[in-house]
Amino acid sequence: MDLSINPFSSGTRLRDMIRSIRACKTAAEERAVVRRECAAIRAAISEGDNDYRHRNLAKLMFIHMLGYPTHFGQMECLKLIAAAGFPEKRIGYLGLMLLLDERQEVLMLVTNSLKQDLNHSNQFIVGLALCALGNICSAEMARDLAPEVERLLQNRDPNTKKKAALCSIRIVRKVPDLAENYMGAAVSLLKEKHHGVLISAVQLCTELCKASTEALEYLRKNCLEGLVRILRDVSNSSYAPEYDVAGITDPFLHIRVLKLMRTLGQGDADCSEYINDILAQVSTKTESNKNAGNAILYECVETIMGIEATSGLRVLAINILGRFLSNRDNNIRYVALNMLMKAIAVDTQAVQRHRATILECVKDADVSIRKRALELVYLLVNDTNVKPLTKELVDYLEVSDQDFKEDLTAKICSIVEKFSQDKLWYLDQMFRVLSLAGNYVKDDVWHALIVLMSNASELQGYSVRSLYKALQACGEQECLVRVAVWCIGEYGEMLVNNISMLDIEEPITVTESDAVDAVEVPLKRYSPDVTTRAMCLVSLLKLSSRFPPTSERIKEIVAQNKGNTVLELQQRSIEFSSIIQRHQSIKSSLLERMPVLDEANYLVKRAASMQATFSSVKSAPAVTPGGQLKLPNGIAKPPPAPLADLLDLSSDDTPVTTSAPTTVPNDFLQDLLGIGLADSTPAGGAPSTSTDILMDLLSIGSTPAQNGPPASNFAPPGLETKPVPVAPQVVDLLDGLSSSTSLPDENAAYPTITAFQSATLRITFSFKKQPGKPQETTINATFTNLATTTFTDFVFQAAVPKICSSLFLSKSVFQFINLRLDPASSNTLPASGNGSVTQSLSVTNKQHGQKPLAMRIRISYKVNGEDRLEQGQISNFPAGL
Repeated sequence: MDLSINPFSSGTRLRDMIRSIRACKTAAEERAVVRRECAAIRAAISEGDNDYRHRNLAKLMFIHMLGYPTHFGQMECLKLIAAAGFPEKRIGYLGLMLLLDERQEVLMLVTNSLKQDLNHSNQFIVGLALCALGNICSAEMARDLAPEVERLLQNRDPNTKKKAALCSIRIVRKVPDLAENYMGAAVSLLKEKHHGVLISAVQLCTELCKASTEALEYLRKNCLEGLVRILRDVSNSSYAPEYDVAGITDPFLHIRVLKLMRTLGQGDADCSEYINDILAQVSTKTESNKNAGNAILYECVETIMGIEATSGLRVLAINILGRFLSNRDNNIRYVALNMLMKAIAVDTQAVQRHRATILECVKDADVSIRKRALELVYLLVNDTNVKPLTKELVDYLEVSDQDFKEDLTAKICSIVEKFSQDKLWYLDQMFRVLSLAGNYVKDDVWHALIVLMSNASELQGYSVRSLYKALQACGEQECLVRVAVWCIGEYGEMLVNNISMLDIEEPITVTESDAVDAVEVPLKRYSPDVTTRAMCLVSLLKLSSRFPPTSERIKEIVAQNKGNTVLELQQRSIEFSSIIQRHQSIKSSLLERMPVLDEANYLVKRAASMQATFSSVKSAPAVTPGGQLKLPNGIAKPPPAPLADLLDLSSDDTPVTTSAPTTVPNDFLQDLLGIGLADSTPAGGAPSTSTDILMDLLSIGSTPAQNGPPASNFAPPGLETKPVPVAPQVVDLLDGLSSSTSLPDENAAYPTITAFQSATLRITFSFKKQPGKPQETTINATFTNLATTTFTDFVFQAAVPKICSSLFLSKSVFQFINLRLDPASSNTLPASGNGSVTQSLSVTNKQHGQKPLAMRIRISYKVNGEDRLEQGQISNFPAGL
């Protein structure tokens, strides 16, 4: 046919238009070609050209993919869909899916055409309608056309069944209420032989489980047998060319079935027991020398870890991951490390068996594998393996890449601080880390090291000698220099005279001049670093008092900074020179050793500063290194609050020691390090009105409202809520230590209190004591939902105070309150106060009559599937508890 007959038709075919667009050398040329073609198509549309409508729409679809506007061709799609022929409908439906989406109002006009095509006698036209509906279906269209799709699930043609199942997935996602209509059909599709139908049916079942709890329970009862049969048939089937991938029959069906099994078995012991055997069979029979087999094995491991599997099956799964770690493919090793991080919460001992392989991954050439393996090693550390694991990591620190040293150093320091078994081991590890990667050590780490050395009088001589030798060998590590010059300034005479020698040491010969040289070198070398130079000046000033013969030399060194352009160094130099020259009478007392720094006070301040770095609470359950996560079926454990996790407020099995803060005057180290020593209290004065150590430890700054109605600034249900702020109630927990304190009557009745109240939740506490046991209290907590929406997955947690007087010795501790929580009566809290949930708490106050109770609480729940978290502090317990 001669194209010139129709003056409104574009004179080019689709392939010619594509060729001319690709031949354009500039964007302007391309726009000109597209503009010309669009103008011709508009003219043809306005004149009602039917002969080339499908060609024009095909051009519009290509122009649309280039990013140009093609809205003027939307009605042409509807006209082609309404045509009788298959070619026109095919182009029309393709244009419908490409040029329109579910938000377009024009889409409502095609509902009737879709309904007619879904009932068409031609299976190919039915397939076109199903494909289009599955891609652009809106909620309104889903409700209108759901009966037709449900009927097509019973069709004889496998391709129609497959497309109907895929279309049903879209309908269930748009309208979850329709899920019950497809449950029976989905189960019946699992009996088909066609693999395409089976995959679609399995995916439909998975979507139904997500959409409805009723559907989940129905499928648990009716489709497990079919899934086991499918998996067994596929695993045992002989070679089938149409489904074969690398010698494995249909790995895609394998994986879909395993995912559905994980959904059904999660939180259900009976379902998990039913599928244990087939999972073990797949795990042992699948070959791991091809990627297709590895994909099945990985999905099988995920399923085993996601259900209530037996311990033997979990060990089998973890051993598979161990084999993955030996694979040469980086992707396989990476996913294995990811899965092992989840598995450690389920079976720590099984993961520990692969510790050597995981350590080798820390040394891998791939940076992603190194970082993930390091995180896993950190989770594997416990009291029994901390020394060998730390040695391996420190040895690798010496040869690791510069880009990796920062992460590795941070993890080593964290491990050493958390699991230090004695002070000497702690010092040895930290000195080596400072020598190998001192430039990557955080300030709070070497601050804590100085605090420890000031408290360990028996190890001060060993510390100063070890740091002096490290400084001579590795003088370029900044943090090492800072710690070493501070230690030399404080304990220089121990260095020179070999005081407090340990059996493991050998005497070294260091003169007073050598000690001054050790401080003078970094003073001159680290010219840009003000903190290091300031600490060197302080150290030299103290050495002038420790070693009088070197006083003149030190005075000359200090005086060299009198004209320094940095005001801090200039001021220190002038003041220190004046002390050396004019104040000989008071210099010895002025430059005595620093008073012992209080570890408990420093711990609290450090924890408070670290808490400020947490911007949000993570949603995944926290995993304690070496610990196990034990949860009831179907209930997720909310993450611990950052401070509670850091200070171990959430466990009751670690005793802690209470230590009063040491009163020390302000001095140079406080000025330099900002360690914030405690202020002195006037003799005979009243106790300070500021929050004391325990209140600081619990972060009790502003307590939630205890009684009375909610404040007017509460957020409505559905928004983030916070406890009602009221004036902070400062409780002196150390009050009443005198022997004159009178104990209350143990038989007295205690009033019920409102422990916590927000816009959506109220918690009341009632108290009961057993005769003859004044230290023990049973608290009955009642939770009431004030919102109009039901709370699900409701979990209540509480923590009692612990004060640590030693950051590094886990044995020197004391705990005066023990807490035990019984299970709650329910994890669903009805809306609008129509019912409540109760939970019992048993509290033992070993300092009964001397210290009152204090408690930190956290409540997590879900509203319409969205996670919510509320937390607060309780300090208004009745007297005598």
